[in-house]
Amino acid sequence: MDQSAVPDGYMRNAQGHLVPIELVKPIDQERDRLVRELMALAKDLNARLVAGKSKMFGDVAAFAELSAEQYGVKRGGTKGNITLHTYDGAFKLQIATAENMTFDERLQAAKALVDECINEWARGSRPEIIALVQQAFQTDREGNVNVGRILGLRRLEITDERWRAAMTAIGESVQVIGTKQYVRFYERVGDSDRYASIPLDMVAV
Repeated sequence: MDQSAVPDGYMRNAQGHLVPIELVKPIDQERDRLVRELMALAKDLNARLVAGKSKMFGDVAAFAELSAEQYGVKRGGTKGNITLHTYDGAFKLQIATAENMTFDERLQAAKALVDECINEWARGSRPEIIALVQQAFQTDREGNVNVGRILGLRRLEITDERWRAAMTAIGESVQVIGTKQYVRFYERVGDSDRYASIPLDMVAV
């Protein structure tokens, strides 16, 4: 909400009304001041992160092009992971590309086949597999399934033809709907071969 239009001696409340400042409790005034001060800091950090991220990806992409040109190779696209070290090995950075995957309507056909197996196995002695499969198809609050859990079913060694058909349907239903790139920085710990991450997110610092 734009506070620049608020006249001197007033504060605007959450309903949009102008309230004389002498009617606003001191603790409410202090809370308002604190949040605005920290919000300005947050916006500044956000702007610098956006600018820094753009420079990082741009500079690494330009270097990768330069390096490829040494061998007469032309790089295409942005897909792929890159790791760069300083000459002394003290620092390294990684550009990682992660695919955002989902499933199309064939997942429902796969689930129907899996359910057939589950209903039959429920009379047998495979409670662990039954629980694993049931958990894999659970959805979150937004109705989305966990891609990793679904794909993890394909690693189970089950020879039932219906199961195999279901796993084929799962594989064919995977759709890549986008990619995200991440940059990570590391510093070598002493003289060891171990690297410690330099966190760039608020939770990790």
